Amino acid sequence: MRCYSKSGRSILGILGCSLTFCSLPLLAKEGMKVPATLKQSEKEMIAAGLDIPVEKLYNARGTGLNNAVVLFGKGCTGEMISGEGLLLTNHHCGYGTVQGLASTQSDYFANGFWAMNREQELPCPGLTVSYIRSMEDVTERVLGGIPDEMRDSQRDSILAVRIKNLENGFRYTTKKDAQVKAFANGNRYWVIISETYRDVRLVGFPPNGVGQFGGDTDNWSWPRHTGDFSVFRVYADSSNKPAAYSPANKPYRNSEFFTINANGYQEGDFTLVYGFPGVTQEYISSMQLEQVINFIDPIRIEARTKRLDVWTKYMSADRSVFLKYTSKRAGVANGWKKWQGELKGLKGNNVVTKKKQAEQEFQAWANTDTQAPYAKDLLFRMQSNSVAHDADVAVNEYIREAVLGIELISQAAELDKIRNIHYASLPTQVKTDSIAKLLRSAEGFYKNYDAATDRAVFVALMPLFMEKAGAYVPAYYRSELARFGNSYDKWAAYVFANTAAGSAEKLKAASSNPGSITDDPAWKLYSAIMQLRNEKIVPQLARYNDSLTRYNRLYMKAQILQRKYEDLYPDANSTLRVAYGKVKGLDPDGPAGYSFQTNLDEAVLKHNPEVAEFNMPAALIELQRQKDYGRWAVRGTVPIAFIADNHTSGGNSGSPVLNGKGELIGTNFDRVWEGTMSDYYFDEKWCRNITLDIRYTLFIIEKLGKAGWLLNEMRFAPVKN
Repeated sequence: MRCYSKSGRSILGILGCSLTFCSLPLLAKEGMKVPATLKQSEKEMIAAGLDIPVEKLYNARGTGLNNAVVLFGKGCTGEMISGEGLLLTNHHCGYGTVQGLASTQSDYFANGFWAMNREQELPCPGLTVSYIRSMEDVTERVLGGIPDEMRDSQRDSILAVRIKNLENGFRYTTKKDAQVKAFANGNRYWVIISETYRDVRLVGFPPNGVGQFGGDTDNWSWPRHTGDFSVFRVYADSSNKPAAYSPANKPYRNSEFFTINANGYQEGDFTLVYGFPGVTQEYISSMQLEQVINFIDPIRIEARTKRLDVWTKYMSADRSVFLKYTSKRAGVANGWKKWQGELKGLKGNNVVTKKKQAEQEFQAWANTDTQAPYAKDLLFRMQSNSVAHDADVAVNEYIREAVLGIELISQAAELDKIRNIHYASLPTQVKTDSIAKLLRSAEGFYKNYDAATDRAVFVALMPLFMEKAGAYVPAYYRSELARFGNSYDKWAAYVFANTAAGSAEKLKAASSNPGSITDDPAWKLYSAIMQLRNEKIVPQLARYNDSLTRYNRLYMKAQILQRKYEDLYPDANSTLRVAYGKVKGLDPDGPAGYSFQTNLDEAVLKHNPEVAEFNMPAALIELQRQKDYGRWAVRGTVPIAFIADNHTSGGNSGSPVLNGKGELIGTNFDRVWEGTMSDYYFDEKWCRNITLDIRYTLFIIEKLGKAGWLLNEMRFAPVKN
């Protein structure tokens, strides 16, 4: 499922985005390969089952399939399935966009949406689609002449100038977007040339009874019966170039798109996943991994369990609340369940112990090597640094997940901005325009906000923070709780009744009377926690992060010296990657032992109209009863999903899954629970990616959506008898 994390230096968002390489055993198919380096892996890929030259997968001439894989929005992947801009991605990737288009009158989550012609396709404001035209290794131009142990402040200044100049130069020469990105923890750099299209329209979206069938219960699990797809179309101007939305725009004419193969697959067949995996941390040190296991994941799970319980209760009772919270809930629940499986896998596979064994091997090498004298005490420094900041890491998670998980307190940041704008030394017109822009932006938040629901979240989450944060609880919080007789209900009732952060109208009124903000109870809660965080936690974590950035860069450099760089695939960083493996069921000796494929007959058996996440559309049940499958029938049913042992991560949602000929056989949408540890540790025995069979996608489009006109513009591989 989704994972919208971005790699970066800040430890305040996701701890551990600074990655290190340990000497763990590597499998040929493990890891996500940079497409521009596939030539060096061609022999092993052909041996595994690839039946086309790697130049067809990627080239800078415009004829590679890299031009058929897109970054969908900010954190998913999509694939082009026609030469007229038709795009396929996951249902959950399109969910937030569709929420902005839906209403109680046009409930696309309950009923789905299917355009019957191009005139009916719906514009999606703010949605973008980006194509990667080429990638070039610019490591020497970025790092040339810079000593490994140069001070970070000096090093960063030099790098910033070089990167900016490189990006400007590539933009000038290519007339396209250019971004230089760090790989291998800042020891390698690539420039990525891309084009971003801004006119994207909704074409098809199955109802939740298909696209989210199984809901949280089945999320991150196998077997799966979820039709997790949606269809969009990319539009361009008269020159086929990116342009803002206009009725005059035409479907984007893309020369490269995927041929669809509806002949199926067998267990053991070659598969390849092409997409934009977000963040993996395969080589994180044992010390950082212990923080994930002992603090980060458990705290997030505990807090989100409480929040999700409240949201589910209120969403079930009121359809309008459901529509407001369904996308938000999906995002919060996605991480919540993934982290549970992640912890189970990391502990059950003794990954910390394996990391420590690998670190012992590294230390033995560092003690005798003369190329990297800085490596001898790296692990010691990293361990001391991590242990010293355990408490800071833990309380930061409690603030993020418990306090700021209460939407009203987070939204009070807007009151703080209004106050700061008012008292800033700015021209009056600038202040007026800034506040007006802020109020317009806030309208989007309130469109999907329910105060009664959030008040119940306050009552559920605030006790968790008060009980677990210890000395980091602001004095104001303790005094307020005491003032209301230690009753969280009474405290919440007062805050929600007396704040200007609870509605767009009240926020606007407060903007006209900024002097009242300092008396606002939600602002006081926000201000108190942010003051404590900024004074006691942020500086500590900033120092921790800065030191880890340096240590991890040097650690990675040492690993490159110890082993060939080509053997150490770079961790995912939201750039285009290729992973390959084979169709493979779970190990029969494992806890599940299921087949590698599921089908519609199985899904109908799970139908339960009393449980929203298992409530299948009546029309789909009737199609199954009548066996009305058309050309998509396989052994008397329709295949839905299959699993393979490709190495995937968040961001691979919506990725095309290809056979050995580079033909589309499905759309990646999840991983199995037993293998969600793969962001930290890949084990082919447990790690599986879950793919929606392209035949189920086409069956739903044609038979349930009655949008068979879309199939006329697709290209199909010859049918096998």
